Amino acid sequence: MYISITKQHLGDNFSQSASDFIDYLEKENEGVLPEMQEPFFNQTTDEIPPEQVIKEIDGNTAKLKKVEPKFYSLTINPSQSELKAINNDPELLKKYVREVMKDYAASFHRDQPVTVDEIKYFAKIEHERTFKGFDREIRENQPYRAQIVRLENDIRKVERGELTGNVAAMQKKIAKLQSEIPHKLQGKPIEQGMKKPGFQTHVHIIVSRKDASNRYSLSPGSKYMESESKLNGKIVKRGFNRDLFYKRAEKTFDTLFEYKRNFVETYEARKSYLKDPHQYFAHLLGLPTNERSAAFKILSKAGVRVPQVNIPTNKVQMALKTIKQFKKAMDLARSSSSIGI
Repeated sequence: MYISITKQHLGDNFSQSASDFIDYLEKENEGVLPEMQEPFFNQTTDEIPPEQVIKEIDGNTAKLKKVEPKFYSLTINPSQSELKAINNDPELLKKYVREVMKDYAASFHRDQPVTVDEIKYFAKIEHERTFKGFDREIRENQPYRAQIVRLENDIRKVERGELTGNVAAMQKKIAKLQSEIPHKLQGKPIEQGMKKPGFQTHVHIIVSRKDASNRYSLSPGSKYMESESKLNGKIVKRGFNRDLFYKRAEKTFDTLFEYKRNFVETYEARKSYLKDPHQYFAHLLGLPTNERSAAFKILSKAGVRVPQVNIPTNKVQMALKTIKQFKKAMDLARSSSSIGI
């Protein structure tokens, strides 16, 4: 499970209204029959029209300055394994979202606990993802695409008399490159904009910066970390504990759907990898055989080329070269993954 939290973009190119963001989230509904469209929902209501979402978010900004974000965006990205565990059922995913928003509310650091009823949010399920330029498949196909484009341009120049060359030989080379290009879908080279295969269901959530009463600010922003400050001589709790939220969100999924999570799928593993790849690798090698095998399969599906290792766990610190290879593969996979490991 990979969850991201980002603030509303502000600047000359962005409106103070939520309308641009809502229009973006409506992209999958374009050209789709009304009964087949995915509507917005919140904690208590289904079938919420986009116009209502814009009205409620825009109308819940009391005392916020023009340079302050009016809303935050949460994206919930289940892995294909997690989606498979719930049969890619949008109703089960919706149930999970409503439980996660309880975790979100409980992660605010306040004198009085924040409840989900105080959170004004609207969520929308999307079913598709497309390949982007940073995806591994696009990056690894790019050298082949560049050579093909150059040859095609040369052929046109030859045909116009601007260049001398053997068109038949160039066409033969293009055919060879097309056959060798590493990543294809249904026989066609993967390009930017193509839909990704498999389960790609995810959820976008727009959350008002202000609470449902439009009185208090509830910001999950990174610079509003859990802390305490003195106000009028009194200690006041403030901030948002992202670490706690991510842990709770993961546990909620596992409990709700009895999901058996492998080490490499955990939030703690991601943190361990970022802070200390050596420790991450040591833990991975120290897993029981069946769990380690499952972990390597998960990593392989995510695009990680796991190096061949026959290293005793207690000597993993000595395997610096292997760990560096593993880290490089992990970094490539993580940077190109839409959902994360």
